[in-house]
Amino acid sequence: MTFTQLHQPFPEQVSFHRTELSVIMSLYGRMVAAGEWRDYGISSLRDFAVFSIFKRTAENPIYKIEKRPKLRMKQGQYALVGIDGQVLKRGNDLKSVLRVLERKLIRIVD
Repeated sequence: MTFTQLHQPFPEQVSFHRTELSVIMSLYGRMVAAGEWRDYGISSLRDFAVFSIFKRTAENPIYKIEKRPKLRMKQGQYALVGIDGQVLKRGNDLKSVLRVLERKLIRIVD
């Protein structure tokens, strides 16, 4: 380790990479078009990043997509969290974690 690495006051913030955001925004756009979602928020914190999804702007998020790099080798760095705080899916592949929400787009057509 170099001197600057040892004496950094704060670690860098965790954020979503462009490729991760394109996967999330693709799903988000389809859900907005289906009338399911209306708004989103992104938070980049020291230990994790959160993409919050809202049905209405003034409400609590109905889903949160979390990225926690420290859990990469344990449970998986991505997690889909429901409105009640329950983890719906966790893993290292963002697309497979978001497949839970993809199923909401599939509807039976008469």
